[in-house]
Amino acid sequence: MAATQKQAFATVNVRSSFSKSFPARGLQKGLLQDYILQDLKVPQSYEVRLTPVTIFGPGDSATRIIRYSQPVSYPNPSDNTCRFEDEKICGFVQDRMDNFDWTRQNAVTQNPKRSANTGPSRDLSETAEGYYMFIEASRPRVQGDKARLISPLYNITAKSPSYKTSYCISFYYHMYGKHIGSLNLLVRVRNIGTMDTQVWTLSGNKGNMWRQANVPINPSGPFQIIFEGVRGSGYEGDIAIDDVTVKKGDCPRKLDSTNKAVAPPGSGASRFSSTAACGPLTLVLYVLFR
Repeated sequence: MAATQKQAFATVNVRSSFSKSFPARGLQKGLLQDYILQDLKVPQSYEVRLTPVTIFGPGDSATRIIRYSQPVSYPNPSDNTCRFEDEKICGFVQDRMDNFDWTRQNAVTQNPKRSANTGPSRDLSETAEGYYMFIEASRPRVQGDKARLISPLYNITAKSPSYKTSYCISFYYHMYGKHIGSLNLLVRVRNIGTMDTQVWTLSGNKGNMWRQANVPINPSGPFQIIFEGVRGSGYEGDIAIDDVTVKKGDCPRKLDSTNKAVAPPGSGASRFSSTAACGPLTLVLYVLFR
């Protein structure tokens, strides 16, 4: 197949496999390429093979197995809130490119020798069984280390990059300790590759209580949110999050909506609410029924 060919379509034994060719244009480092496969059938599994073809001929192929699984709604379909009660943590995943991971725990599973004067003792519900996610600031962590927690993909039905939909990201955070670093919220829009945009940040000791943040965003396509915890200057710097909600529409307009706090019982605190690719490139997609 000539590298200059704009588009080609070929079918090979359609009962067991098929092959399609499509042009790749405007390639840049980190730019996500999308191609929709409309010939796959549920509940079958497939082997997908992607081969780049340049003016020098075909390159190395990348192969992946696609297995069908029953669809799961994330977060909780009843109220769109993730409370991290399940081990699958609502489809959130740890970033493999950061320095360390977020930890899921509750009052029962937490280390009895954990650092004092930092971190929550319980989750937002104040029950011993309730889970939350947190970053541990003790050794071997050093100042500036980052832990990133990435959400599943939201707004997956968005079609036009120019059409923006309003969403409100609501969550509770706990930032207690004299060495607290920073908590950042970033948004990754799928149609602009892996570029992450910071939409909210907070640093320093905010007291021994859960506080709520409401962050408005207007993504131009399918998106993910990323919670980034940054370790501060010492071990008394644990940061936690709980009850994450991603909801379509505007955020509440109450003046205290970003400062709603829940203090633990007995605390005495009040409770209130780029490098461009050279030369033409064609990608060949081969799908094999398994």
